[in-house]
Amino acid sequence: MQTSKGNKTGMSDFSAMSKGLNIPKYTEVYEMADTTIKLHLETKAQLDGFRQYKNESYDEVIRKLIYVAKKVKKEPRLSQKTIKDIEEARARMAKGEYYTLDEVKKRLGL
Repeated sequence: MQTSKGNKTGMSDFSAMSKGLNIPKYTEVYEMADTTIKLHLETKAQLDGFRQYKNESYDEVIRKLIYVAKKVKKEPRLSQKTIKDIEEARARMAKGEYYTLDEVKKRLGL
């Protein structure tokens, strides 16, 4: 999936196009420093299980997990709904039901 460069908040206009979900888009363009972290092989394997597509970076996966953890902490009674929304969004992505950057630009008239 392609993305556009982020604005001041780091979120692109594509975030608003998440088909009614209140989940931010995590495949954004940010300035990042290269860094190395050590993980147990089991931890890496579990992170791989959260990938929505083959080339999704670990940064994207970790950002999604951080978002969910914060959401659950802030609004615990909504956590089951959030998890359900994420699962539904992942299922749509697996079926190929998502917008490319070009499609989003066309829809937004950019």
